[in-house]
Amino acid sequence: MRFQWIKKYYDAGMPGYDNDGIKVFVAAGWITAEQYKQITNIDYVA
Repeated sequence: MRFQWIKKYYDAGMPGYDNDGIKVFVAAGWITAEQYKQITNIDYVA
């Protein structure tokens, strides 16, 4: 569920939902590194 709304906000260009902002969700354990790549099309690097 979190993945879906994070991706939705990223796709909409919401403030704070850029590549660095999405990394915060990976660090917090809300999404996986694989899901980060699905959202941003970039490999996750901590």
